[in-house]
Amino acid sequence: MERIQMAQILKDLEKKLVLLVGPRQAGKTWLAKQIAQKFKHSLYLNYDSIKDRKIMLEQSWLLELDLLILDELHKMPDWKNYLKGIFDTKPTTMRLLVTGSARLDVYDHIGDSLAGRYFRHRLLPLSISELRQVNNPTTISTLIERSGFPEPYLDVDETEAERWRQQYISSMLSTDVFDIEVIRNLKSFKLVFDLLRSRVASVISYKSIAEDAQISPATVKKYIQILEALYIVFIVTPFSTNIARSIIKEPKIYFFDTGLLTTDHGAKLENAVANCLLKSLYAQNDMHATEYSLQFLRTKDGQEIDFAIVNKNVVEEIIEVKSSQNNLHPALLKFHRKYNLPAVQIVQNLRNNFISSGVKVLNLDTYLSELFL
Repeated sequence: MERIQMAQILKDLEKKLVLLVGPRQAGKTWLAKQIAQKFKHSLYLNYDSIKDRKIMLEQSWLLELDLLILDELHKMPDWKNYLKGIFDTKPTTMRLLVTGSARLDVYDHIGDSLAGRYFRHRLLPLSISELRQVNNPTTISTLIERSGFPEPYLDVDETEAERWRQQYISSMLSTDVFDIEVIRNLKSFKLVFDLLRSRVASVISYKSIAEDAQISPATVKKYIQILEALYIVFIVTPFSTNIARSIIKEPKIYFFDTGLLTTDHGAKLENAVANCLLKSLYAQNDMHATEYSLQFLRTKDGQEIDFAIVNKNVVEEIIEVKSSQNNLHPALLKFHRKYNLPAVQIVQNLRNNFISSGVKVLNLDTYLSELFL
């Protein structure tokens, strides 16, 4: 199955180096090798391979290459200056594609060394919209159960999908986290990870988690930053500009893999929707240089809207997610009326779309299938 970003990445490779990042096993290596097939002389090197690492360190590849792919390069010490040197001295006919399963900008401030030299593409798990665009339609129920990671999603055997997930967690805890930072208390890190799995779609209190894990709030925040850097979780912050003083500051946290969640259906549904929305916004930002962000609204008195689509600090749409109830969410209607914000309530398994008091009430699967990606 060809990923939608492939055509844009091929165009971008003709101009600059391309950074392809995203969660582990989201399909980056597969996509990179698909891209390699479009070139006559390509070379794929993975820093995790001792043989490949030697070639990378010695830069002993043929100059006749028209595509060089460097995978997991962020694990190399001083990787950004290494990459800058390669890009600045490579033959003009050589394209450069760098992939990684960590956010390359979190700890290394990539822009400092590579400003103006790269395009970034974030490859996230499969979404309802992407699957529709490649003629493989699905539903939110399937994504909640299997997640959008290609291997468990495509595997017809639920047991094999679960085995994949257990290995995913094991690898993350035993190897991946140490590529980012040394964890001295892996037991407490695992506890925070498990606590987060049960608290998605709710405002996160660092203090509360710290008390449960018997560590400091600062350590909790550090652990979450590591999980974020590894594309295990993502943070959605409250919107505050223009909608006032009543907004609180604590964020909500979601998992890229909905199969990891240990919470109720409503929270899983909201998480799956968050994944689809974030993927669409990231793709628009990466491909069209927009400045979209995914946020939420919540007041001090507890009124909350699940999501706000924000572009350059302006709310373009507010979204409430429901598993079955068709009645308008009171806070959604209030924010729509008070601030004249376009509002949508998306409902799982809704038979007929309608408009009530200016608020669109839409079938959830249909709404998500029409997103950009």
